[in-house]
Amino acid sequence: LFPTMQLSDLKTEMLSRGWIIMTYNSIFIFNRLSDCSISEEGYKALSSALRSNPSHLIELDLTGNDPGPSGVKQLSDLLQDPNCQLKTLSLCGCSITEKQCLILTSALKSNPSHLRELNLSGNKLLGDSGVNHLSDLLMNTQFKLKKLELVSLHSTKQCLILTSALKSNPSHLRELILSWNQIKNTGVNHLCDVLKDSRCKLERLRSVTFTYKNQNDENHFAFSLGQGSFKMDCGKVENCSVLTEKSCSVLATVLSSKTILKEMNLNNSRLLDSGVKEICEGLKNPVCDSCTQHHTTVLSSKTILKEMNLNNSRLLDSGVKEICEGLKNPVCELKILKLSDCSISEEGYKALSSALRSNPSHLIELDLTGNDPGPSGVKQLSDLLQDPNCQLKTLR
Repeated sequence: LFPTMQLSDLKTEMLSRGWIIMTYNSIFIFNRLSDCSISEEGYKALSSALRSNPSHLIELDLTGNDPGPSGVKQLSDLLQDPNCQLKTLSLCGCSITEKQCLILTSALKSNPSHLRELNLSGNKLLGDSGVNHLSDLLMNTQFKLKKLELVSLHSTKQCLILTSALKSNPSHLRELILSWNQIKNTGVNHLCDVLKDSRCKLERLRSVTFTYKNQNDENHFAFSLGQGSFKMDCGKVENCSVLTEKSCSVLATVLSSKTILKEMNLNNSRLLDSGVKEICEGLKNPVCDSCTQHHTTVLSSKTILKEMNLNNSRLLDSGVKEICEGLKNPVCELKILKLSDCSISEEGYKALSSALRSNPSHLIELDLTGNDPGPSGVKQLSDLLQDPNCQLKTLR
C-alpha cells in the first residue's frame, strides 16, 4: 500500500532536497537510514522536512547515526508535533546520553499516543538516570508502546528499574526484547511479578539471559509462566539458556493449561531425555496449542503440533522409527519435520518413507540434510514424491 524510500546512499546535504517530494501529497514510509553517517546537520534537515509534512511518516530507522545534542533536540521537536504519526522509531547504537534521553522522553510525554515501537538498544551512555527517564514514560497511562527493545544495557539495576515501571503500567506492552542483559534472581522475581499481573499483555519475551543463584529462581520463573498471566497470541519464550530438565515439569504444566502459547524455543537448554518427556506430557494435553518438539506419543495424540525440529539430535535409525510410529497415525497433522544431521541411514529413510506414504497429505516440509540415504533411501524418497497424495513442497 505504501512505497518505501531507501535513501541509504544519499549524502547528508541531499536529505532536505530529497524530502521536497513529501510536499506533494505523496505518502511514504521512510525507513532504513541506518549507518548512513548522518550527523547533527542531517538530523536538522530531516526533522525540518518532516515537520513541514509530518502526518504520513510511520517508521524511522536512524540506527548507528549519532545525532549529537542538537540532532536529538530537532528529533524531539518533531515528536512533539501533534500531527506526528510516527509508529516506529529506532535509535539503536546512536550514542544517546542520559540528557538526550530526557529530552526524547519529555517530547514523547507531551505527545504520547502515537508511538508503538521504540528501539534504544546499544546506547550504553543512557546510564541509570536515562533508564529512569524511560521508565517514567512507560508509567504514563497515555503512552501505549507495544514493543520495546533495550539490548545490551549491561546493568541489572537498569533492568529492575524497567520492570518496576512495567508493574505500574503493564497493560500495553506486547513485546519486550532484553537480549544480552544479565538479570539476576531479583530481576527474575520482578519480571515474574509483571507476568503474573492479570493486566499483563506481554506476548513475547525474547532472548533474556537470566543469572540464577539457585534452582528455585529458575523454577520460580518457569512457574510464573503457568499462572495464566503470560498472555500470548503469537507468544515466544526464546533462548532461556539456563533452563534445565528441572523446569520442564513446570513448563509442561503451562502447555497443559489453557494457554495460547504458540511457540516455545528451548534451544541450548540442558533438558536431557527426562526434560523432553515432561514437555511431551504437556503437549499430549488436548488444550495445548504449542509448537515445539518431540516424540511418538505426542504425534499420536490429538495435538495440533505443526512443526518438529530435531536437528542435530543423534536419533539414529532406531529413533527415527519411533518418530515414524507417530507420523503414521491419522490424527497426526505435522507440517514441518526437521531431521538434519541426525545420523539417519537407509533403514531410517525406509521407515520415514513408509510412514509418510501411509499418511502423506499433511507434511509440506522435510529436512534431511546431512544424513546418508544410500541408494535404497533415495529410491524410497522418490517413490514417496510420486505419490499423488504427497503434499511435500520442500525437501532438503
